[in-house]
Amino acid sequence: MPRRILIIRLSAVGDTILNLPILCALRNRFPDSQIGWVVSSGAADLLRNHECLDRLFVLTKEDQSTPLRYLTFLRLVRDWRPEVTLDAQGLTKSALIAWFSGANQRFGLASSEFEGRELSTWLNNRIITPTSPHVIDRGLALLEGLGIRQPTIEYRVPEDTPTATQVAGQATELGLSHPWAMINVGAGWPSKIWPAERYATVAKHLHQKWNLKSLIAWGGNKELAMANDVASLALDAAVVAPKTTLMELANWIRRSSLFIGSDTGPMHLAVAVNTPTVGLIGPMPAERVGPRGPFHATVQNASLPPELRHARKSECGPMLSISVDEVCAACDRVLESKKASSGLAA
Repeated sequence: MPRRILIIRLSAVGDTILNLPILCALRNRFPDSQIGWVVSSGAADLLRNHECLDRLFVLTKEDQSTPLRYLTFLRLVRDWRPEVTLDAQGLTKSALIAWFSGANQRFGLASSEFEGRELSTWLNNRIITPTSPHVIDRGLALLEGLGIRQPTIEYRVPEDTPTATQVAGQATELGLSHPWAMINVGAGWPSKIWPAERYATVAKHLHQKWNLKSLIAWGGNKELAMANDVASLALDAAVVAPKTTLMELANWIRRSSLFIGSDTGPMHLAVAVNTPTVGLIGPMPAERVGPRGPFHATVQNASLPPELRHARKSECGPMLSISVDEVCAACDRVLESKKASSGLAA
């Protein structure tokens, strides 16, 4: 049994969420081991107070501002003395941390379109070749060398009472009564954005057919402007969410009856907290990033092939090919499947 195991997944929020099953599977298999994680500051709140984690190393921008500060951070990781590292990112920057940690066993993924890139296969010394396309399964493949195969997929996203109380108060102030739907308008890439007027039509559909008001989530000024557009176009069918921290957003999503959004952190968070989810998948392959589970649905008409990878952040064609009717139909399927347990009525 390894005494100390270190997961390395620096960013982003969505990818961190998709790798949480690694952490949970390790804890289930090695209840007495110390488990650590190296993460960038943007996703760190997801891991703070996680019941399966013993040590969190947060790599900030300040830590990377000078070679000396970065070396100080690396020494902090090395002083923890991990015996095993799991490089779930597959880039030079993640594999370098694994190598510098001094771990004897440094598991990494074989070279492929998305992982095992740059110098990672040189710096890691136990290379795993996953057979499944999905990010979750590919991350879990790193555990095979530790005797863990096909573990139960768990996330165990932390929650706390003060945050839940605050969100409940905000819902009252907004005039929201449970149940409601949640729509996330933003994404990290322009190619993952779906038009505001289409989201507004979906919100109207949910209000008319399911008596669900939609809460419009956002992050940053651009997304706030789009959220306001959706709420304005949807009239009384939608309301703009307040500004949230990552963990406040998680609580809002937990309280929602349905989540709709594109391939980005909040969508993966919705799946992780077991909120029925409709994922609108644009340029990336749905079989890699789509929501998985019996009460989730994926909507995708086209993705970009590997030879057009350079255009994945800018090419909006795949996302725009998704119609309002397709999204409304997916929402109806998900809500019908949860109808008995949620108490909704058409």
